[in-house]
Amino acid sequence: MTDHIAIGVLSGLIHRDIVDDVINECGKREKRSRLLPAHVVVYYVLALNLFFGEAYEEVMRQLVNGLRFLGNWRQDWTVPSPSALSQARTRLGEAPLKLLFERIAVPMARAGTRGAWFRGLRVMALDDQFQGVSGRRPAMIV
Repeated sequence: MTDHIAIGVLSGLIHRDIVDDVINECGKREKRSRLLPAHVVVYYVLALNLFFGEAYEEVMRQLVNGLRFLGNWRQDWTVPSPSALSQARTRLGEAPLKLLFERIAVPMARAGTRGAWFRGLRVMALDDQFQGVSGRRPAMIV
């Protein structure tokens, strides 16, 4: 059930029309009907990040099952081979994903958003991972 929710959130946050726009702008629209159309490959690559510990086929299975759960997918569709998934990712390339990121990865806080600013600077959170710089001690983060 949580996998269906993750896919639902993904497809709810990144609308199909935005995906189609970036595919068209990058000239990556498929010229013939394929088992893996470009928009599905975009969602697949995004799903790879949600299910980063899973095999490629399992991620596609989760994606398709989530879309079926939402009523957006045919029941008779089968999961392609890892080779077909790899070829589809190669056909798509990085340009549509880069453009999609540029379109949707924007700050959510506006100038008047309470709690988002401190002394004129946007507040941000960091996880507890540190990037090491050789020969230097880590900086104190306040």
